[in-house]
Amino acid sequence: MNPAYPASDTADVVVDADCIRDFCNLGYAQGCPHLPLERDWDTVRFSVARASSNEITLCYSCERDHVPVDHGTVTFDWESETWRDTILDARVERLATSYVMAYRARENRALA
Repeated sequence: MNPAYPASDTADVVVDADCIRDFCNLGYAQGCPHLPLERDWDTVRFSVARASSNEITLCYSCERDHVPVDHGTVTFDWESETWRDTILDARVERLATSYVMAYRARENRALA
C-alpha cells in the first residue's frame, strides 16, 4: 500500500486528484489503496463499434490481470435513452451509460 493514500473502510471515500492521476487513469489501479482486494476485474474497457443518430453500439471487455474475463456488445437507443440489450452486471451498465453520455457530450461539442 502506498502510505500517501491511506486505505479506508468506508464506501464514501473521496479520492484526491493525485491518487486518480497515479492509479486510476490507465485502468489498472493495482497500486491504489482504495482498490478492493476481492474484485471481479481490474478494468472495464469500452469502444464504439458503430454509431448513428438513432443508436450507439459498444463493445466492452472486463479484464483481470490484463486478461479478458467477460466481454460483450450492447446497443443504446438515443431516443428512449435505454439499453436495447440486457447488461447482466449493474456495474458494467453504469459505466457503459457514463461512456455513452460522455460520447454524446463530445459529439455535441464537436457539432457546435
